[in-house]
Amino acid sequence: MPFASPEIQAFATGFPIALLHAATSIVLLVAGAAVYALLTPYKDVQLIREGNPAAALSFGGALVALAIPLAAALAGSASTVEVALWGFSVVVIQLLLFRLTDMGLKGLPQRMQDGDVAAAALLVAAKTAIALVLAAAVLG
Repeated sequence: MPFASPEIQAFATGFPIALLHAATSIVLLVAGAAVYALLTPYKDVQLIREGNPAAALSFGGALVALAIPLAAALAGSASTVEVALWGFSVVVIQLLLFRLTDMGLKGLPQRMQDGDVAAAALLVAAKTAIALVLAAAVLG
């Protein structure tokens, strides 16, 4: 492209890299969500399919809370390897903290199965707060 403007050349070079970084982060998000679903003491997906609003709110909140530090890792990384390393690290840390949060809230599995939206809202708030702190730590 000898006659293309510098902006077009920069876009042509950068766009595939941006797609690769985004794809890496999305794969980590999906993997993190799958592991999260396996770690919860209740069956999120089954409860959601049965129309349980608390399970849907909780799982949706976990997705957002996983995405926040992943977005920070993506924003602060310069290469695909760095995106993958930081992304994997924040997902593992986030899942560990999610599990500790679940264990700290007594009676949570039964409350989620009963469709207790108040319990789910508290869980979402706790996980989102953790995600924001972790994202800030990643961005330094």
